Formats: sequence, structure tokens, C-alpha cells
Amino acid sequence: MKYFITGATGFIGGRVTEKLIKAGHGVNALVRDPGKAQHLSALGVKLFRGDITDKQSMRDAMQNVDGVYHIAGWYKVGTKNKELGYKINVNGTRNVLELMKEYGIKKGVYTSTLAVFSDTKGEMVDENYRFTGQHLSQYERTKWLAHFEVAEPMMKAGLPLVIVQPGLVYGPGDTSDAGDALEMYINGKLPILPKHTELCWAHVDDTADGHILAMEKGAPGQSYIISGPQHSMEEAYELAEELTGIKAPKTRLAPGMLKFMSAMMKVIGAVIPLPPTYSAEALRSVAGVTFLGDNSKARAELGFQVRPLRDGLKETLDALINKQN
Repeated sequence: MKYFITGATGFIGGRVTEKLIKAGHGVNALVRDPGKAQHLSALGVKLFRGDITDKQSMRDAMQNVDGVYHIAGWYKVGTKNKELGYKINVNGTRNVLELMKEYGIKKGVYTSTLAVFSDTKGEMVDENYRFTGQHLSQYERTKWLAHFEVAEPMMKAGLPLVIVQPGLVYGPGDTSDAGDALEMYINGKLPILPKHTELCWAHVDDTADGHILAMEKGAPGQSYIISGPQHSMEEAYELAEELTGIKAPKTRLAPGMLKFMSAMMKVIGAVIPLPPTYSAEALRSVAGVTFLGDNSKARAELGFQVRPLRDGLKETLDALINKQN
């Protein structure tokens, strides 16, 4: 089979690409700068210069393929450039899916996120859940728009698309905020942990497998939560301390304090530039929130499996420690 993929230079997309090549498939990867993707070319990936925000730039790469993996996305929290999220997550997704329809491509997998459900307030939700409140971040809002106002209507109109919804994705090579926090922890520079913040943690390789299973077995028009086991931030870092002997942050902030700090940072940030980690949006997004999704459907219909946090976190922390040496 031959696949078109966006986000091949990213954390999840890179793993999906490697697994597809290893399985003997052909891959056309859309990359903004082929010079920075030579590691993919060395694997046998065919590189095409382009950008999902430029519809015409994708045409050559999307012709004569059997399937589409649209994994690229904007996932920044706390940055000032909010329009970029809409441009990439909403317009970019529309561009990819419209071309998929135009070329009559047989099947596609779109990477959404559990964050479209925002704070589930302690509830473990499934694919039928609908959030109607105010999102905590521009990332959540734009991914919600891409999921429910772009992808779903096109699926209902007959586009053979499957949606996957990862939760928190971790593992070696992670450059997201979650990866940065683990690296700060290893270096003894992580100052605080939020209390009562719970997430569903899935290793990047399991998440990549979930994408491939969705292409192979997923029913077009359906969404599948491919998240991992539920753990609070405190539990995760206490486990990290057990695995490494490096002390977890002792300062734990309650939701009320983080919300107060968020309100203060909104005022301060209006006059003084703040690092994204300490922005009002970033603090609000971890203030006792829960992003919880039930992966039962993916396990039953796709055969999706995910490793325990202990196993995946050990591998991740070992890689970070080796990186320091």
C-alpha cells in the first residue's frame, strides 16, 4: 500500500511513518523543509515540499495513494499567536480532507485529540461525549472546530475517514510541553505540580499503532479514543521518583491557587512578556482539570493495546537520563 502522511517529522507522525516503512508500505510525506527530513528519506520515504495551509502544495504528494494519515497539527498552549492554530488545525485539516475527497482516496485517518472534550470534570467519557462550554485554550478550541465542524460533517457526507483521539502522548523524543516537563524534572528544575489534574497516558509507539489499526480496521465515519491509563500528574511524578530516585517536586498547587495565578498572569502578561509555561492559558489548562477518555471501543474494534505507565515511563526517563550523559 502507498500512503500520504502529514506530520511525518513530528512526534507521533514520525513513529507512524517508521512503522509503515518497516511494514513494507510506500510513504509520501509532506514536509516544509526536505533538508530537515533527510532521516526520513534515508528510510525510503518520498519527500514532498509543502504545507497543509497551502492546498495546492499537496497535490503531487496526494495523487495515486491508497490512504491518508493527517497527523500534523498546532498544539501550542500559552503562545500569543492564536491565529496560527486556526490556520493549521482548522483550515489545514479542511485542505487535506477536501483533496482526499477530490482524488477519491479510499480511506483516511485524522488525528484529533481528547482535548476536544476539554475538562471532563472527573468523568471518563467515550466517543459520544459532546463538550459545549468554553474551551481552556486555543489549541482545544481549534481542534474542536476541526473535529466537529470540518471532519465530522465531511464523514457524514460520505468521506471514508476515521478519527483517532489520543490523550497525553509521551515517550522518548517528545518535544511537547509534557516532554519538556519531564526533562526539567530530570534536571531538578521542575518547580511545582498541579493537584487533582488527571490525564490518560499513552506511549507514543502504542499511539502510532492505534493510528495504523484505525487505517486497517477502523470503520469509516467512526471515532476511536486511543488513550492510555488514567493517572494524576502527582501519581506520574511519584512513579518517576520511584523509578529514578530523583525527587518529585514537593510544591503541589491546588486548582484554586492555579486559577488565581492564571487570572494574575492574564493581567501581568498584558504588559510583560511571559514564558508560555507561566501564561494565563497554560496555568488555566492544568488547574485541577481532567482529560479522561475510555478506550474500550478502540480495544474492542481495533485490537488497540497500551502499556502500563510504569513500563513506558521507565523507558522515557532512561532515555532522558542517557541524553544528559
